[in-house]
Amino acid sequence: MDLNNSLLKKYFPHLKSKQVDQFLKLKELYFLWNTKVNIISRKDISNIFLNHVIHSLSLSKFICFNDSSNIMDLGCGGGFPGIPLAILFPNVNFILVDSIKKKIKVVNDISSRLGLSNVTTINNRVEKIKSKFDFIVCRAVAPMEKLISWTLNNYQNENKHKIKNGIILLKGGEISYEVEKFQDKIIIKSISDFYEEEYFKEKKIIYYPMNN
Repeated sequence: MDLNNSLLKKYFPHLKSKQVDQFLKLKELYFLWNTKVNIISRKDISNIFLNHVIHSLSLSKFICFNDSSNIMDLGCGGGFPGIPLAILFPNVNFILVDSIKKKIKVVNDISSRLGLSNVTTINNRVEKIKSKFDFIVCRAVAPMEKLISWTLNNYQNENKHKIKNGIILLKGGEISYEVEKFQDKIIIKSISDFYEEEYFKEKKIIYYPMNN
C-alpha cells in the first residue's frame, strides 16, 4: 500500500471506494496541472497528499458539516481545502472563491474530472459576494482580522450545526498576534491532536463564531 492510501486508511477508514479513487485521481490531476500552471510550489508538489489533502481534511476532525449546508472556501487558490472537503462531504455544497481567474480555471477542471457536482466557483473578491453561508473556511490567505471584516455579512442567520455559523481557518506558525483581540470568542485546536505526522506539529484550526 502506498503512502497516500495508507494515510487515508489511517485517518479516514470509513471512506467509500469511490472517494478513495477520487483522492488518488486528485493527486494525478494536480501533478498534471502543475506542469502548466504553478498552482503548488515545486518543492511542495511531491508532498501534496500530506501537506494539502490530509491537511485540508483536518477540518473534518473539528466539524462534521451537515448535508445541504453551504460552505465557502475563501481564497481557494488551487482548490484547498475546498476540493478535498467536497470529496469527503458529497452532500454538502462547496462554493470556491478566488479573485485569480487561472486558479478558478484549474479548480473547475479538477472538480469536473473528479465528478464533484457539489462544487461551484466564483471568480471575484469576497467583499463583492452577497451570498450567505453556514461556514467559511480558509487556508493561509490573510490575517484573521481582515478575513473577519471581509465576511461579516456572509453568514446565514440560522445555525444548523452544534457550533454557531462562523469562519474556520487553517493557520500555521506563530498566531498569537493574530488572535489576541479575539481571545474571548475563538476556539483553537492543534491539528497534531488529530494527526501524528511532524508536519502538523505547529498547524492549527481556528474557529470564530460570527452569529451571536
